[in-house]
Amino acid sequence: MTTYARRGLHGQVVEVIARRILAGELAPGATVDLTALQAELDVSLTVLREALKVLSAKGLVDARQKRGTFVRPRADWSLLDADVIRWQFAEGADPRLLDQLHEVRSIVEPAAARLAASRASDDDLAALAGALEEMAAGKGDPASAVAADLNFHRALLAATHNELLERMEVVMETGLAERDRLVHGGEPHDDPVPSHRAVVDAIRAKDATAAETAMRGLLDKAVRDVKKVRGKKGRR
Repeated sequence: MTTYARRGLHGQVVEVIARRILAGELAPGATVDLTALQAELDVSLTVLREALKVLSAKGLVDARQKRGTFVRPRADWSLLDADVIRWQFAEGADPRLLDQLHEVRSIVEPAAARLAASRASDDDLAALAGALEEMAAGKGDPASAVAADLNFHRALLAATHNELLERMEVVMETGLAERDRLVHGGEPHDDPVPSHRAVVDAIRAKDATAAETAMRGLLDKAVRDVKKVRGKKGRR
């Protein structure tokens, strides 16, 4: 599903309502009082309805005659939608979401690394190597570090030459970006290049087992980094 643009009044209204739903302020089953919301946000009914259409497409709300507009059950929400993931992180990185992200990554990425070892083209290897160079150059710059990490994992999925795995980029990018901002935005941490280079070296050598093992090692390190940041925050 296409990521929703956040520009303008319309985008702001979408964001406000979405965050309230995902924060539990508007609970599943709750009726959305359009009149009160229109007055509070000081927007036209047209803008409000257009915003609700966006949220409806993402499974967050629905409307019925006599019942009006209401929040749909969480089971109906498009939880793999990039915007829905981003909105859930809006008030800070939820530990449960980070844990679930790691579980998804631990299932997908080692298998992706194994496939990449047998399928990666010269262009794929160049993309992975380029991401490593960006990672090395971006040390000390949180924004550059996040961008380089995303480029690496995007290149890894592309190297599988499996279209369905490549689509996992939508889930991985948003959640991974938030995880990276948490880690890279804190105090200095271990150099990420060696663990990522081990994956690339194994893929280049066409060693599927080594590539999978290296990726699991990278993910284990990612968990340790997050725990380290959580521990420091907990002691403050």
